[in-house]
Amino acid sequence: MHISLTVWIVTIAVLAAAVALDLWHGMRNPHAIKTREAAVWVTAIVAASILFGVGVSYVTGHRYGSEFFAGWITEYSLSVDNLFVFVIILTKLRVPRAYQSQVLLWGVLMALVLRGFFIGIGSAVINQFSWIFYIFGAFLVWTAIKLATGHGDEEFKENRLLRRVRTAVKTTDDYDGARLVTHVAGHRRFTPMLIVMVAIGSTDLLFALDSIPAIFGLTKEPYIVFTANAFALLGLRQLYFLLGALMDRLVHLSYGLSVILGFIGVKMLFEALHGSGVEHVGPVTVPTIGIAVSLGVIIGVLAITTVTSLWSTRRAQADGEGQAGAPESDAPNGQASAAGERAGRKAVAEPVAEPVAQPVAKEEPRR
Repeated sequence: MHISLTVWIVTIAVLAAAVALDLWHGMRNPHAIKTREAAVWVTAIVAASILFGVGVSYVTGHRYGSEFFAGWITEYSLSVDNLFVFVIILTKLRVPRAYQSQVLLWGVLMALVLRGFFIGIGSAVINQFSWIFYIFGAFLVWTAIKLATGHGDEEFKENRLLRRVRTAVKTTDDYDGARLVTHVAGHRRFTPMLIVMVAIGSTDLLFALDSIPAIFGLTKEPYIVFTANAFALLGLRQLYFLLGALMDRLVHLSYGLSVILGFIGVKMLFEALHGSGVEHVGPVTVPTIGIAVSLGVIIGVLAITTVTSLWSTRRAQADGEGQAGAPESDAPNGQASAAGERAGRKAVAEPVAEPVAQPVAKEEPRR
């Protein structure tokens, strides 16, 4: 698959314009996104993604179109799972709901930059060293096992970077809108929003380490890898508000994703064996898993996961389970209650303080 420099430039320009429009809209009118608004944005972005995939199929062939859809669906599913961790961060750090969309927008922007960086490195390494597929495949299998067995772990630990930032930087106790810096008694001071951004950014880095090897297991084309990631990330903040109460019903999502990651990891190991000239392991022939099979497995696992999740929560409600009250939070529609189940596989931050959701007052400097 040959992609000219002109196509790369136009694609990046269009995606950058979409991100800029989203950023301008979010900064111009910070607010808690309503369900109808979120639905319009998500529908438009999903439609654009499907049209792009159809265009790829028409221009370059069915194979590359299928690779785009497989990669996009996988990355989109991983992004939904990542939202549960964002819920934990925003809830623990008590980010006012009106500014949560801005935090998520900057998080998406950081994720795009980080994933673009890792895609460039991954493509160069794969082209130079075919044996890297052994490492990627083993890593995905290990991640799948960790994700499946770590489901329900509710212990949260701050990462090293966040601990260093908390030690080195003194912040105000209160938020000042979505500002990173405010003035207190004539002095410039960082707000807790800085800690939130560091937590989101470091979490984005961990997410990239999971998602990039996964999509390289489905396609080796950098253009498809980049566009699938970009379309999966666009509209993520609107999806956060759209899912709302549905997020606490996707109780089996982590298990489904563990199956998908494990499947892709095994597929990469098979491809690595073929690349090394190994066609048989003893009497067993090393299978070749095509993109059509991969796409079918991904869609099938997600469909089963969704159905079983909704059935399980409906049955639990009918039996009167899960009726214990949960503390109120700023997360939309009570998402935080279910987010803890999925956050154990990522190292996220403990709250720096208990900042309130009002603009910062001009307090006297501390002694």
